[in-house]
Amino acid sequence: MKTICFYFQVHLPMQLKRYRFFEIGSDHYYYDDFANEANVQRIANSSFLPANRLILDMIRSSHGKFKVSFSISGIALELFEQYAPEVIDSFKELAETGSVEFVAETYSHSLAAVFDPEEFVQQVKMHSDTIYELFGVRPTTFRNTEMIYSDEIAQMVYEMGYSTMLTEGSKHVLGWKSPNFVYGHSYIPQVKVLTRNMKLSDDIAYRFSDWSWSEFPLTAEKLMSWIKSAEESEKVFSIFMGYQSIGERQRPESGIFEFIKALPLQALANKITFSTPAEIAKKFNPISPISVPYPQTWSGEEKDLSSWTGNDLQTEALQKLYQVGERVRLCSDRALKRDWLCLQSSDHFHYMTTKPWTGFTVYPNYESPYDAFTNYMNVLADFMDRVKGQFPSSIENEELNALLTTINNQESKINELEKKLLSTSPAD
Repeated sequence: MKTICFYFQVHLPMQLKRYRFFEIGSDHYYYDDFANEANVQRIANSSFLPANRLILDMIRSSHGKFKVSFSISGIALELFEQYAPEVIDSFKELAETGSVEFVAETYSHSLAAVFDPEEFVQQVKMHSDTIYELFGVRPTTFRNTEMIYSDEIAQMVYEMGYSTMLTEGSKHVLGWKSPNFVYGHSYIPQVKVLTRNMKLSDDIAYRFSDWSWSEFPLTAEKLMSWIKSAEESEKVFSIFMGYQSIGERQRPESGIFEFIKALPLQALANKITFSTPAEIAKKFNPISPISVPYPQTWSGEEKDLSSWTGNDLQTEALQKLYQVGERVRLCSDRALKRDWLCLQSSDHFHYMTTKPWTGFTVYPNYESPYDAFTNYMNVLADFMDRVKGQFPSSIENEELNALLTTINNQESKINELEKKLLSTSPAD
């Protein structure tokens, strides 16, 4: 029996305010609270809240047979907590149904998997802990920022305990193979890889309201007929997209909500089910391994990192940021650590791209890539000064690490002796 795996990315970046050169060293708050509040509340009301209500109704009316999965970045969760806590409540309701899987990713929706493996591991753990605290479930499936995947990255993820991963079903990786199967890692047989069906996903996310599209209008009946008519051996149809596609990219007047609502009934009529990634991994074995020696993403025609690393502006910003990673992890300044996370969001580097915008953004708040770069680098300059204030740049990382280890050991010894002293009763 054929099954559909719906996965939605939920991410909003912490928007930076206009930060000018002369503010470096005097203003350590980098965020545009007004823009963040306006953006979060707008998207919550146009997309996340009505979509969550719809999916909750669909799960209940189908007696749990309709199933979906989400990855929600830690930065998005922070913004929801601050500006739209009802969004988190609505995700909690979905979690209670047992028909929703929460997928792990990097906490700040970062590029750490490519630039800072140690940071990558810490962020994945931080994200998993946050999902568990909020929703009472610990993720077992992994999906990296922007679907970034390679053999090496998958190995790191596997060593963190994840054996099911999501990625793009790109043509340069799959070749003649269909995305509608479960594949395996090139040299770790325990890893199962679900590949995104680009056509079906983009039909909904990008082409749904395009009157010039030859298949317009897309209906639930038409979608299910396409899936039903696929080769009998093709069982898994992975439809992955940004959650803003429902209600924000595809506006309510396009009929997107009615389309989603009609899916369970049409699936039932065609004997098609819905499954979460974890369920698919348990049910299906890989038909063959796929080799991905270089990182691929779900962005653009190239499906590579060029939307974030394709020009000198992006490269300089990323190198400057990640060169202080080890020092930030060694410090105990909570404000500094939070800024470190916020500044890593991939969106900041996407705003610097000089490639044509073929996708969709709800934050076109810069006049040009150079404007985005200048603003970000001003913020980063102040941030790096604060890092230097914690640890002088004259001290090498290894020397600093050894010094902090000694200090921590001394603090532990002092605490241990203090406990012994308190537990010792005074002589009569």
